[in-house]
Formats: sequence, C-alpha cells, structure tokens
Amino acid sequence: MENMAETEGLRTNSTLICAPIMADTVDQMLVHMNSAKSSGADLVEIRFDSLKGSGTHEDIKTLIESCPLPTLFTYRPTWEGGQYDGDEQSRLAALKLAMELGADHIDVELQAVDEFKNLTRGDKPTKCKLIVSSHNYQNTPSLEDLESLVARIQSTGADIVKIATMAVDITDVARIFHVTAHSQVPIISMAMGERGLISRLLSPKFGGYLTFATLGRGKESAPGQPTIRDLLDVFNFRQIAPDTKVFGIIGKPVGHSKSPMLYNKAFRSIGFNGVYVHLLVDHVKNFLETYSSTDYAGFSCTIPHKEAVVECCDEVDPVAKSIGAVNCVIRRQDDGKLYGCNTDYVGAITAIEDGLRASGVQDGSNGSPLAGRLFVVIGAGGAGKALAYGAKAKGARIVIANRTYERARELAEIIGGKALSLADLSTYNPEDGMILANTTSIGMQPNIDETPVSKEALKSYALVFDAVYTPKITRLLREAGECGALIVTGVEMFIGQAYEQYEKFTGLPGKHLRSYLGRLWQSIDRLGYSWKMGQHGRSSFQDPSYLMLYTETEGFKAAREQGGDNFNYCLCIICIFGFLMVKIDCCHMLFFVK
Repeated sequence: MENMAETEGLRTNSTLICAPIMADTVDQMLVHMNSAKSSGADLVEIRFDSLKGSGTHEDIKTLIESCPLPTLFTYRPTWEGGQYDGDEQSRLAALKLAMELGADHIDVELQAVDEFKNLTRGDKPTKCKLIVSSHNYQNTPSLEDLESLVARIQSTGADIVKIATMAVDITDVARIFHVTAHSQVPIISMAMGERGLISRLLSPKFGGYLTFATLGRGKESAPGQPTIRDLLDVFNFRQIAPDTKVFGIIGKPVGHSKSPMLYNKAFRSIGFNGVYVHLLVDHVKNFLETYSSTDYAGFSCTIPHKEAVVECCDEVDPVAKSIGAVNCVIRRQDDGKLYGCNTDYVGAITAIEDGLRASGVQDGSNGSPLAGRLFVVIGAGGAGKALAYGAKAKGARIVIANRTYERARELAEIIGGKALSLADLSTYNPEDGMILANTTSIGMQPNIDETPVSKEALKSYALVFDAVYTPKITRLLREAGECGALIVTGVEMFIGQAYEQYEKFTGLPGKHLRSYLGRLWQSIDRLGYSWKMGQHGRSSFQDPSYLMLYTETEGFKAAREQGGDNFNYCLCIICIFGFLMVKIDCCHMLFFVK
C-alpha cells in the first residue's frame, strides 16, 4: 500500500473541514471563529439564523470582514431545519448582502433559489460560490431519486451541490457515496445521524467538497457531526485518499468504542493507508452485502453481531466455527471473500502462555506450556466458551465451572471436559499447578469486593487469569498473588487481542504496535514531567512496575500541547485497555500506569 508516513501531518486530499458557528451574539461567533482556526478548520459556516434577535446588516459585515477563515454564509429557515422564522424577503436580502460583502460561499435552499436569483438578477461576485442545498430529515431516498435531486440542483446553476439526508440504516450511506463519487460538479453530501457518521468521515475518499465538523461536543448544527479534533487526531482525515482501505468496528451500540483511536494512530505511525471507523450496524448481513468492495477490508465485530456474522463469512477459522462466534472479519483482496476468525481468546491464551514461560515452565511437545495442564474456566458464556476452546487447542485439560451447573455441563460435553458448579470449585484441588481463568464479571467495578473463588482454594493454582480489567487488579488476582500464584490481568488479554487484529488488518507483525507504544512513552518522558515508580503485586512479567504521574492540571495541559498527537494517543491507549485509574479534583490529576 502507499506509504503515508512521508506525508504525516500533510494533507493528501482537497476535502475541506468546515466548522459551523452557532451562537447567541456576534461577539461569541467571533470567538468561535478564532477557535475554529486554531483547531484546524479550513472555513467556517456562519449560521446567521442562530443569533438571538434580528441580525443587522452591520452584524453581517462584521462577521464576514473579521473572520480569520474563508466563510460560508447560511441563513437557514425553520422550514428547512433552521431557526429563522421571519420574513422571506428579508432573509434573501441578507444572503444577497453577505455575497456582496465578500462571503466566499452562500448557502441557498433549492426551494428558494429561483426567488434568490430573481432578487440578484443573476449577478454574483466571481469570488463567491453559490451552494444550493436540500435537506431531508426523515430518510435517505433511493439512488434514482438522489440522482434526480442532484440533477435538479445542478440545473439551477449552482457552483456546488449540497444534499443532506437522514440515515435510517448504515446501508443508506452507500447511496450517498455513489452520488458523491459520480457528481459532475463539486458536491457536499452527507447522511445525518449516528448511522451516517461514515458519510462525513470518508468524504475525502469519494471526493466530497467539504465535511462539517464541530468545535466540541454539544455544538453540532446537525445530527451526527464529529468534532474537528476527532477528524484530525482520531481519523487522520487529511490523509484519507480514494485508495484508502476502510476498517471498522461493527456493533450496536458502538459509539463508545475507543478502537478507532488505537488503530488509526497505529496506522499513521507506520504509514499504512487505512482508516478505522465506528460502524453502527443493525443488520450485519445487509451491511456486508452492501459494502462488498475490497476497499472495505476488515472489521472488528462486537455485541450483538458475533454469532450472526459467522453465517456471513465465506470461510471461518475452525476455532471460531467451534465457538460459534466471530469477532474479526477480513475481506481478502484477491477475491473479495470474507474470512472470519475469533481473537477473543488469543490475547488471554497468549498472555497466560507468556506468564508460564516467564516463570520457567517449558513448552510441551505441541509448543505450548499449557499442554497437559488442568485448565479451569469460570463461566460458560461466550467468553468462557472461547477461552475453553483456545486452551483445549493448546493441549490443556478443561474444567468448566459455572453458577448454573447445567450450563457448565453442556459446554463441557461440547468441548470434552469436566463440569463443576461454582460452589464446588472451592473444594476442587485434584492437583497442584492448575490454571484458573475467570471469564465472568464477578469482581468488576463497582462490585470490587466480590470474587468467584475463596482465597484458600487458590493455593492449588500456579497461575490465575481474570478477564475483568476494571479494576486492573481484582480481588481474585490480589488474593491469588498473595497465595504465590502468577497473575495475568484482563488488560494483557485486550492488548494481545489488539495485536492479533492489527496483524490481520495490516499484514504486519504486531510488534510494530508495541514498538509504537514504547516510542510514545519516551516522547512523554522527554517532556520532563515528574514520574515516580511504584509497585503493585505480582504479574505474569514477575516484576511489574507502575508509573505514577503526578502533575498540576495546568502542567497536564502544557504536556498535552507540547506532546501533541503522541501525548493524546498515549493517554488514549491507556484508557482503552484499562491502564488508567484516574483521580481528579480541582487541582491535581493522579495516574497509575503500567
């Protein structure tokens, strides 16, 4: 793939970022305009209809002449989703004045453009571009209707076509992409709402004229707008090109996921021409059939689609097929076929194996230190099933313990293992050196005093793993460490899973991701802020050290400014994998970081 490292920080597309400016007063608008410039916007949309009271001609003059960026002047009426409910002739006169005073763009609704052209007699400064717009807040029409709409707008003499629809389903966005890519004139196109987010993020890939992005959360002028900071720092918006491969996380809900932060920064660090996005999907089969191009190269799959996606794949990894769930889908570039696998268990099994090897346990004949070991899995749900299959594949002998014995028995019969009730586990000690893996939510915040197994019972285990990672050191792990067992945290599982998917997405070894994290820490360390070393229990790496960063709030802000993308990303990685336990008050921030 084309290497983007050489152009890191430079734009490789011409799509503009436009910040909508909505405020009660002209003075507030001017402040927001300067913020938009410092945030990295290319132009601002002056939403004149947002001003409280009736804006004056002098207000228009001030806003246009004082703006530090090129301007798009909009005076949106209520009948098109705006806030202006006054006289139409006055509204059109204000648009005409804005054009004459030097606005770089004016937005006139398709319904009003003929009347506007009569008012101006077709005269328009060469500098000013006329955007003719149409907004549909109910749905996204058929492709045929969208194409007809674009033709109608183009026939008005518009310099730029703008269409905004509402995405009822993420597959609606495919039609927006189609008309964007095939437009004969510059076009601004988007599907509003969370399901339409990718229409904004991927606008450069399809040649969109601009995309709207806000100064911050809660300042959206339309549903689904991302922030400028997200576009630039999370999604590498400037580097998206027509040949950029699209990856993403499929789920419902999905907006909370921090995976795009992780993967996009990693992609950018190695010059990988890909972008990773949120994909709010209602019907996974429809989604995969609609976005069938090899440009849509890979997906992480989360709740509730892990089981349904199995049937959508042309080939499924044997372990994933046995588990009955896929959490990673790769589209082969040679034939477009979908390959599904399950990395849920890979991170945990790898971390457990690393812990055993670090303690001196030798690999068995099959290349794993788990070979022949008694491996007790707590939980018979999806995670327990995945981990049991993973351990079984490594040659371990499996025991399933569950609160409901019947569920434990069903899974044990499928895998070929023994079943116990959770209550029986407290007295289960057939041999020393066993492995224990908790895949339930017992001990997760806020119930941090809970544990699935008594401390006394932990004395028979050589290693204990807990999938819970909030808190990182659960009561189970703390007590296991006190009993002399090696402990492996849920954090290490999620890191391993990320490496596994990173390798499948990029075709590159996961060490690139680990190496990049190391460089980020060095970057922060060079900032010269105070770091202290601490100690907290035992882990699979024998001697874990925890960095404690203590800084004044203003110092933290300064570090962020100096560290830029690297500082933000490092903190992002910490948050994604549960490294960060934060205590914030009005003066200080305290971080415990592995």
